[in-house]
Amino acid sequence: MVLLRFLVPALLLIAATIVEANAAGRLEQFLAKAQPGELFEGADRFGEIEGDPPIAPVYRGSELAGYVYLNSDFTSSVGYSGKPIHILVGIEPTGIVRGFKLVEHHEPIVLIGIPEEKVIASLNSLIGEDLGRVAARAAKPPQVDIVSGATVTVLVMGDSIVRSAVRLIRSNRLGAAPAGTPAAAAEIRELDLSKSEVRDWQSLIGDGSVRSLRLTVGEVSEAFRQAGEAKAAGRPETPNSEDDFIELYIAPVSVPTIGRSLLGDAQYERLRGKLKPGQHAIVVAGDGAYSFKGSGYVRGGIFDRVELLQDGQGIRFRDRNHTRLGDLAAEGAPRLREIALFVVPEEFDFDVTAPWELQLLVQRSIGARDKATLPYELGYTLPDQYVTTRVAAPQPAPEPTAKAEEAPAAASTAQPATNAAAEEAFPDEEELWVRMWKMNTVEIAITVAGLLVLTAIFFFQDWLLRRPKLFGWVRRGFLVFALVWLGWYANAQLSVVNVLTFTNSLITDFSWEFFLSAPLVFVLWAAVAAGLLFWGRGPFCGWLCPFGALQELTNNIAQWLKVPQIKLPFGLHERLWPIKYIIFLGLFGLSFYSMAMAEVAAEVEPFKTAIILKFVRDWPFVVFAVALLVAGLFIERFYCRYLCPLGAALAIPGRIRMFEWLKRWPECGSPCHRCAKECPVQAIHPEGQINVNECIYCMHCQELYHDDHRCPHMIQVRLKREKFEALSSPSMKGKGPAKPVISHKGIPVETPDAVTRPTT
Repeated sequence: MVLLRFLVPALLLIAATIVEANAAGRLEQFLAKAQPGELFEGADRFGEIEGDPPIAPVYRGSELAGYVYLNSDFTSSVGYSGKPIHILVGIEPTGIVRGFKLVEHHEPIVLIGIPEEKVIASLNSLIGEDLGRVAARAAKPPQVDIVSGATVTVLVMGDSIVRSAVRLIRSNRLGAAPAGTPAAAAEIRELDLSKSEVRDWQSLIGDGSVRSLRLTVGEVSEAFRQAGEAKAAGRPETPNSEDDFIELYIAPVSVPTIGRSLLGDAQYERLRGKLKPGQHAIVVAGDGAYSFKGSGYVRGGIFDRVELLQDGQGIRFRDRNHTRLGDLAAEGAPRLREIALFVVPEEFDFDVTAPWELQLLVQRSIGARDKATLPYELGYTLPDQYVTTRVAAPQPAPEPTAKAEEAPAAASTAQPATNAAAEEAFPDEEELWVRMWKMNTVEIAITVAGLLVLTAIFFFQDWLLRRPKLFGWVRRGFLVFALVWLGWYANAQLSVVNVLTFTNSLITDFSWEFFLSAPLVFVLWAAVAAGLLFWGRGPFCGWLCPFGALQELTNNIAQWLKVPQIKLPFGLHERLWPIKYIIFLGLFGLSFYSMAMAEVAAEVEPFKTAIILKFVRDWPFVVFAVALLVAGLFIERFYCRYLCPLGAALAIPGRIRMFEWLKRWPECGSPCHRCAKECPVQAIHPEGQINVNECIYCMHCQELYHDDHRCPHMIQVRLKREKFEALSSPSMKGKGPAKPVISHKGIPVETPDAVTRPTT
């Protein structure tokens, strides 16, 4: 952890020196992908981009129709991929959304099976919504329709549109607010930290310190029926309509009295030490047939069934914000099946003294993949006994930056005021990539620790390899870490798409911010780049690739089960391994013509299917991935050896490695061929030299190199040593000759005592 404190800030500082923000250029780039008429009916041109974050007026002839902006410039829009989802939004000066266009995303869920049109259709419910009323706290934020299989992606898209629009409206840059209107005197509520008593469950429920929502299975079925979802109504969770569907409780445990009562003194003090100034936490507890947690947080790290709402904005909790509780400490509290402690992220401006809501999304399956969804909202207002109030002096309203009816030239003259308003609306807001690194501190620490362990394995390989049993457990353990942690949990599977994207960005509009937005992938690529200088492609292909680990582990199980292993003739093997280079060169050339087409063609990699999506995908992709794994049961690392374009891409720069770590004896290849025959990927030529382009650095040949019972050279060395020791020992004087050594085809082999010819 001490190393991490220095490493992460150093990486961020280095990255910050090369990150050059150019938001206006990004909006201009995406505007080229859209037509004005797609955002506003009848619009025919875009005006000059203005302000920071940038917006652009849209015109119907000389009439101002509204403005267009990029959602990711105003709020976080990071989805499953760990990268922003970019959406152009058209909004009227009054705050009504008139259109939007999805211009760029990297969501694997949408790229590989769910039609993009279906996702867009789910967002159409936002068109025509008056987000000005939401910004004025006169209406609740609208909800988008859920798409089964892409729930989190759709929710992130909808939230980013609503939140970005609310921020833009409140910045007073659309010109709809009247100028010079003084703000009314406001009553400011502040949390009273002096009250810190412990109370029982009934008193907390009685005065509203804990709020609850109770629904029966029958009530939910009737609600689905009234919403026109007859199929969902006909699929209740239990046959008895009187059974509890859910009994849901919420409470803010950062309030001292509530926190001490529900968590207990020890747990509350730990929470208080964890919270930063102004940060809050809530407890959500439930019982009944329906889980408020669901399984989304297991697959994607996001709790997609509950959302915290306040002032027209909402946020869904991630697994990093969650702590599971066994029970509630308050006297008389019921035993509940699920109790979750959620820390509200710092980037969400949450005021515990103001009214807020927890929205529960109720989902029922209506088909193999489709679901119907109903929202239920549980409101909460902190009781007056926990707050103090004071009256703030009225402040004059800020002058509007531009009026809706002004021409483009007039709008451009208001540029300084626009920037000032933007700065007031977004004080000290961090870059998205910086927030991503801070949010993934634990994951980064574990990954860096794993990389340090791997580095130690390589630097102290001789010590380990002289202990083959220990090395075997170390290697298998690290492969499990690569598969389970890097792959299935962190989704940090590197891909040839990363290589193509990086290469294309170098010749177009390179920006480090794009690559820094996925911290674990960035850290792994940095490690791979360093590894290429020392060991070539072996560290990644042989140790850090989750799919490679999956192949090797399944093959180990197959060998344990006595599945016959196929050894291809070296001549055939030599003609098959260039296939992966041909695939890579084809993808590389295609990426210059169309990056989108190259990403589709890169499905030759089974990584998304087997690692990112854990085989939850359309059947052709699953069959392809399973077929490769089945082939790997008989031919170890079949895909790595013959088809992997990423391995080919890494092999090319891997030839510049500066050190040679793999040792050989003069007898290797002539006359001894043991290493060549036992190499799992046939990376050793029959003549003895190691092909570093094909080597995965499994170090099996180095294990043999040190083994004085399997390596013929080391056997000879050991026998000579034993003979010398025997002749030097006083107890051996006058004894017979040492055990004979028989040479078979030039290779010395020990003769067992049982076959030693007796003397007469």
